[in-house]
Amino acid sequence: MLTTPRLLLRPVEPDDVPAHRRLWTDPEVRRHLGGPVPAETVRARERGCVGAPGLLTIVREEDGTVLGSVLVEPGARAGRTEVSYQLLPEHWGHGYAREALAAVAGGAAEGEELVAVTQAANSRSRRLLEALGAVPVERFVEWGQPQVLYRFP
Repeated sequence: MLTTPRLLLRPVEPDDVPAHRRLWTDPEVRRHLGGPVPAETVRARERGCVGAPGLLTIVREEDGTVLGSVLVEPGARAGRTEVSYQLLPEHWGHGYAREALAAVAGGAAEGEELVAVTQAANSRSRRLLEALGAVPVERFVEWGQPQVLYRFP
């Protein structure tokens, strides 16, 4: 569990599942993530997301609103820890993703290489990662789209 001045990042609880379902199925959230997740996959994720290792719900402290999620996957990228994030569209533009990612990056173990991947076309995500000091270190095609891998300092 991580905290920031405005946020709590904690393991997924049963009441969070509807918000996570929206993250997996909302066309705007999924625009740079290959589109909405198929229904069968959503059902499987719903069954397995509560308490799943590394999957954190981003909660606004003041009112308990679920804003999105962060996934931290040790060893996911050639031994490097990958962080990924999604926020529900109504919470975009308020600095929540930046605050959540800064907390995750600040909580990384010494010597742990933390990376994030985003589509080259996702300019908002790229600006966010760069604002946090992450630098592009690899470019490749994955899921049929150009991607950029960023490394956190």
